Amino acid sequence: MVTTAQTIVPADVDRQRTPIIQIEQLWHRYGQREALRGISLDVLPGEIFGLLGPNGSGKTTLFRILSTLMLPTGGQALISGFDVARQADEVRRRIGVVFQEQSIDVKLTAAENLWHQGHLYGLRGSLLRDRIREMLGRVGLEDRAKEKVETFSGGMQRRVELAKGLIHRPGVLLLDEPTTGLDPGARRDLWQYLHELRFQQGVSVIITTHLMEEAERCDRLAILNLGEIVALGTPAQLRSEIGGDVILLETAQPTSLAAAIQEKFKVATTVLGGKVRIERKDGHRFVTDVVETFPGEVQSIYVSKPTLEDVFIHRTGHRFWTETGNGGDS
Repeated sequence: MVTTAQTIVPADVDRQRTPIIQIEQLWHRYGQREALRGISLDVLPGEIFGLLGPNGSGKTTLFRILSTLMLPTGGQALISGFDVARQADEVRRRIGVVFQEQSIDVKLTAAENLWHQGHLYGLRGSLLRDRIREMLGRVGLEDRAKEKVETFSGGMQRRVELAKGLIHRPGVLLLDEPTTGLDPGARRDLWQYLHELRFQQGVSVIITTHLMEEAERCDRLAILNLGEIVALGTPAQLRSEIGGDVILLETAQPTSLAAAIQEKFKVATTVLGGKVRIERKDGHRFVTDVVETFPGEVQSIYVSKPTLEDVFIHRTGHRFWTETGNGGDS
């Protein structure tokens, strides 16, 4: 069982493959508000691709467009070569969708939920029975097939949702905040299955999330903010752009200390959440110089390796959670 998120092959080899999802200059407006502002990206076959962003970033709008629930205002999105706006029926045959909101009927058994879903895709008889057995087996629920879903835990219900989305063997699986409400063990099991699905069947997985630890598990990700992509690449590539450690200094006068540090050491500083923030190589050595230069002004010090949130701050100038949604979009 695969337990780690590693890029399938080197990036230069990846680029030689034809993308299974192609998005070019995608725009969408809600009235006068622009939810997407010219988004462009590709997703490769067999890739787990993350859409990471705070509320209001546009990731849910992009998800709805890819799942054919919404028409874009402008631009184009292709899945397996089919336009999501003009060839929605063809796209739906090739995608599986698991929404954040529960879509299973808890009064039905696990098998019955999959039976009705299979009918929507024209599956019948022994073929459908075999497919139900296969899908429930893949998510570890074959022995619970005849039990009502209302008796299942949240993690088990999420696995039924996955099996339902995969019943027609799509090449692309779209997941909207798939681990919402799951305990840590259920989250771990879900990610193990997604990596198996990718490696064993070559399914491309697109996942929206606001959780940094989930984004770290993706092969590549796009970080969105206010309808634009502010960073795109593997988690390691994105973190490497920080170029050193992240330092946070607590002080009574953060603005004046930030200006003084910038003047003295010729290093960029920002004030976030009442703390002085600095990106610097060998941060543990640098803070010693700061404390010695400004005795008594620094109350506490935090030095850490860069995270994806630091990448977001680096690109946008503000923290991940400062943005709020508008009109329910995230």
